[in-house]
Amino acid sequence: MQPYEPERLPLSNIDWAAHVTLIGQAQAALARYDGMLQSIVNPLTLLSPLTTQEAVLSSRIEGTQASIEDVLAYEAGGEEPSEPTRRADIQEINNYRRAMLVAVESLTTRPFSLNLLKDLHAILLDSVRGRDQSPGLFRRAQNWIAPAGEPIERATYVPPAWEQVEPAMSNWEEYLHAEEKDRLVQLAVAKAYLELVHPFRDGNGRLGRMLVPLYLYEHKLLSNPVFYLSGYLEAHRDVYYERLRAISRDGDWNGWIAFFLAATIEQAQTNTAKTKRILALYERLKHEVPDIIHSQYVLQTLDALFDHPVFHSADFMQRTGIPRDSAFRILAALKSSTLIGELRPKSGRRAAILWFPELLEITESSS
Repeated sequence: MQPYEPERLPLSNIDWAAHVTLIGQAQAALARYDGMLQSIVNPLTLLSPLTTQEAVLSSRIEGTQASIEDVLAYEAGGEEPSEPTRRADIQEINNYRRAMLVAVESLTTRPFSLNLLKDLHAILLDSVRGRDQSPGLFRRAQNWIAPAGEPIERATYVPPAWEQVEPAMSNWEEYLHAEEKDRLVQLAVAKAYLELVHPFRDGNGRLGRMLVPLYLYEHKLLSNPVFYLSGYLEAHRDVYYERLRAISRDGDWNGWIAFFLAATIEQAQTNTAKTKRILALYERLKHEVPDIIHSQYVLQTLDALFDHPVFHSADFMQRTGIPRDSAFRILAALKSSTLIGELRPKSGRRAAILWFPELLEITESSS
């Protein structure tokens, strides 16, 4: 198999007429989702678990096995799984979350750039699998995609020669900020192109998936960078990879664009449904929790539960600022009502890890 020869962007073979219907549906689905985001007073707090779940699913496509409960339990109390591989998985997921935060902060002052892409790559590979794969640097060797340990002769895909990476990615950066007939089609092309050029020795897929919410946010298609495409891509992994292979094998960009637009429509609908369920839960509990805890700290309690649905008592007190005695009374009342439970019981001097299962059930659901 010969290395892929990247095309020059913008593409000249997009069948725009064939995509008109899907473009319209995708734009409408995103607009409905963004309308809901704009109606939420504190979307980054209320939808925090969905952001974590995106990091979990994007990393799972690359082979990690950690769950959102694993990640949040570790964050709450330093509770590390006994298996070394699961501990490494949690670190990869947390790196993904940290990279997203850095990217969003950067986009408030400067446009997306190759320098930012390299910075995000360095964060993704910090202290995890791939840390020896030149973090933050474009590759200077040929790489290939094949089953573990297989030679290039058994590759399912061979990216461009390393000498082509720098000019291809410079073209990619120019295209990312050029005028295109439709922004969603531009995003589809930019995401696939990044993954096909495979500019880094590792982590290219995660960067491609991370690009989606960042692009939508930068170009004001979403008011907050909380769009989670990895659920759809993880559920349709075989088609995802086949659509990318069809570009390199057959030059079938239109098949990929159609797949990406369909993914955007379905995921926007799923995100909207989940957000509605989270908002409904929050509104319901605004009425129920006062009767449960009999405290002035209702809103602090609710925001803490939604922002960090897995926690321990000291973490709860620190995040809310609620005095110790009041906090313990509140948590005891919430446990008695079964609104929260113990994910891990108290053991010796080790505090119990508490969780808010109703919210996590919504977060992990497929719709």
